[in-house]
Amino acid sequence: MSRLTIDDVYEHMRGVCFKKGPPGKVGAETEWFVVDRNDPRAHVSIERVRAAVDGAVPLPGGSSITYEPGGQLELSSVAYPGLMDLHRALSADLACVRARLALDGLALSGRGVDPVRGPRFQADHPRYGCMRDYWKGGGFERDGLAMMCSTASVQVCLDIGADASDALSRWRLAHALGPVLVAAFANSPLRAGRPTGQRSTRQAIWNAIDPARTLPVLTFEGADPSDAWAAYALDARVMLVRPRDGSAETWTGAPGMTFREWIEKGEPDLEDLDYHLSTLFPPVRPRGWLELRMIDALPAAYWPVPVAVATALLEDPQAAETAEAATRPVAGRWAEAARDALTDPALALAARRCFTAALEALPRIGAAGLVPLVAEYSRRYVERGRCPADDLAAEHLQEAAAWHR
Repeated sequence: MSRLTIDDVYEHMRGVCFKKGPPGKVGAETEWFVVDRNDPRAHVSIERVRAAVDGAVPLPGGSSITYEPGGQLELSSVAYPGLMDLHRALSADLACVRARLALDGLALSGRGVDPVRGPRFQADHPRYGCMRDYWKGGGFERDGLAMMCSTASVQVCLDIGADASDALSRWRLAHALGPVLVAAFANSPLRAGRPTGQRSTRQAIWNAIDPARTLPVLTFEGADPSDAWAAYALDARVMLVRPRDGSAETWTGAPGMTFREWIEKGEPDLEDLDYHLSTLFPPVRPRGWLELRMIDALPAAYWPVPVAVATALLEDPQAAETAEAATRPVAGRWAEAARDALTDPALALAARRCFTAALEALPRIGAAGLVPLVAEYSRRYVERGRCPADDLAAEHLQEAAAWHR
């Protein structure tokens, strides 16, 4: 395969990462911690989880199962033409996986960060070994290992847009929505059994590691977001170099150069670029669709809520207009969202306006069936300036008080 040029990178971003087309499809990825019902503080091996769920594959809704380095189980849906189709399929797949796990005394736990267990590295693929070494060499060992092994999220996947103007609008709105989604769904106030002072410790961990590959993609006024993504990728350090002969022994971690510098050496090809992009983790990542990566994993009943809210706000023109105005004052408040969530008055106001707009939009996009669940979540948390992290923190205090009696 021919070697890349800088111009090739920009062309790839425009034609592949920002591939335009009529919007409407939606997908989701849900990550879960697996716990032993009889000993929730014990680590559960990936081998045990695989043995428990292998009999469930293929899943009825077509989702794929993968595993994160700490043993987190991830279900990734296929893209569906509407929210209700996605909800039915992924719900069926989750029910199937839960049933298989229950036969071995295991259960899924929806938390943004493992609240009890410390990180335990269980991956055997050389990618993750190189990733672990990269974090360590860059001074991010503690948070890097926690990110890999102790965090979980709900990721929402939506189309880029119909044309360049639509793509730019959706790109900007997805970024502006990010802090609101962090705050409204924050669900990780504990880490290894201790309060952290954050409501979304998962987002705080992401904020703390290698900003060149985890912070939002900066897009200047009037700039093409595909060009911004190209610049972001070119300036990020290469995390690893894969062997061209397929052997596991010759993977190279942290080769000490940016992707731009690698191109100047005349070495990488298109496959190397695609793999490099898979090691970049901004909160909104373009992959031929928009991948919203900033939402904490949630209790089983509520995983559809962020998917419904984000989809309604980006797909419905009236809701998008409301969300754009509501989020303008809080765009960029990522740290405040992680720490304070909806106790921040500005984020709370933006969240209430966004949830109201989403609830009004869901019937218009054919997802009236999700209105009761989204409304329940809004009443329980958003309208009260709360998030699931507040419940977990209160439970922790009660347990600590009982322990000291």
